[in-house]
Amino acid sequence: MHLSTGITSTGSIKIGTHLRLYCSHRRRSRFFKDRHWLFTEIPELTQQNRESRFVILEVGCGVGNSVYPIVEVNQGNNLFVYCCDFSQKAIDILKEHKDYNADRVGAFTADVTDPECSFPFPEGSLDIILMIFVLSAISPDKMQICADRLAKLLKPGGMLFFRDYGRYDLAQLRFKKGRCIAENFYARSDGTRSYFFTQDEVEKLFSKAGLVCQSSYVDKRLQVNRGKQLKMYRVWIQCKFERPK
Repeated sequence: MHLSTGITSTGSIKIGTHLRLYCSHRRRSRFFKDRHWLFTEIPELTQQNRESRFVILEVGCGVGNSVYPIVEVNQGNNLFVYCCDFSQKAIDILKEHKDYNADRVGAFTADVTDPECSFPFPEGSLDIILMIFVLSAISPDKMQICADRLAKLLKPGGMLFFRDYGRYDLAQLRFKKGRCIAENFYARSDGTRSYFFTQDEVEKLFSKAGLVCQSSYVDKRLQVNRGKQLKMYRVWIQCKFERPK
């Protein structure tokens, strides 16, 4: 989960939540620490022997748990990774990493739900956008604004990769009574929010933004914590969208 979560049900930023959200994020970031699965699910992230510049944006990058594996795998390639997060603290930590190199990584703060939000690159300049467990933290009435903005940043033929919580994931079933603030949208005790998608919702959201769905599926899996003897049934939505050439 990313720090793009200090957002009220109307989409406005909750003042004074930054430290709480950051601490919560740091705890959850351990769950997502190893993201080398990205290259199995998204082989397009590995650009071997590419001569032309290849530009990626990760939205909701947190402290860089996806960014640095991407940079590591693409050593020697003409790759540049932009990454943004709502939290300045997360961006500061990302920049303190020993592998941070401004020639290959550009980290910045951004509120992607703000129609006036500016980016350090022009529209139509990105090859890939990553949205990994981030859109679910945004208020549902702001999701289309976010999708529309991001779709315009892609080059013709550019790809957007989406992975997020699916309907009836274990995390949704665990919410206690009183935590639901809108249909399938919940508030955690730490102030963060989470929405649980259907496959159809995601496809319609990005199709309306002008992207074409290349693949879409519901990833259902059983995770077993042998130490605690717990079985966890996870449901995630994973999609690839392309901007028409």
